[in-house]
Amino acid sequence: MEHGAVLLVDDEQGLLDMVSFTLRKYGIETILTATTAQQAMEILLKRDISLIVLDIMLPDGDGFNVCEQMREVTEAPILFLTAKNQDIDKIKGFELGADDYITKPFNPTEVAARVQVHLKRMRHIQFRPVYDFGYFSVNKKSGQVFVEGMEIPCAPMEFLLLTFLCEHANLIFTASELYEKVWKPYQGGDEKTVVIHISRLRKKIEPDPKNPRYLVNVKGLGYKLVRGEGKTR
Repeated sequence: MEHGAVLLVDDEQGLLDMVSFTLRKYGIETILTATTAQQAMEILLKRDISLIVLDIMLPDGDGFNVCEQMREVTEAPILFLTAKNQDIDKIKGFELGADDYITKPFNPTEVAARVQVHLKRMRHIQFRPVYDFGYFSVNKKSGQVFVEGMEIPCAPMEFLLLTFLCEHANLIFTASELYEKVWKPYQGGDEKTVVIHISRLRKKIEPDPKNPRYLVNVKGLGYKLVRGEGKTR
């Protein structure tokens, strides 16, 4: 699977230069930059973008609103890179469709490592099998999720979390274990990220999200995806 460019969106040119330089050291050659929300959306609509690194505080718009607009036209992973480090900001970002959240000040090497992880996972999606749970199914080869035969949109990290759970159906994982397995690299406190994504997935794959049948919480132990009569193929 060929991938397009990485889009960096931040109003600090020095930061864009530093992150671009580091990404190229990691072998990521096609990098586009934007310093405003308008520039970012124009690039996104014209170019093939595989991943977006997005600041929240932009001169002509709120990064949260930009993220929401981006989700209407792309399923590429979106990584927030921002000085806003409150839990409420992280939660809002994930609820709007972000896949990762990195706070300033940051180590550019960590940003590059996270970008590589997200890109690598997206490349491997096409080589994975199909999981059928009856009410819903996951086609890992095409990157699609179907509920009662109807395709539903999933953000990249929602899809990767769901496919990981499909691969390990009926096994229990704590929130921190899921973060370590699916997101990487693990940082303490990122369990909230998992909880938010679990909630979003339930709204998509459960007949009754408030009383989950498939994606269940085992009190005191963690989460598991329950396999009934479905099958893998």
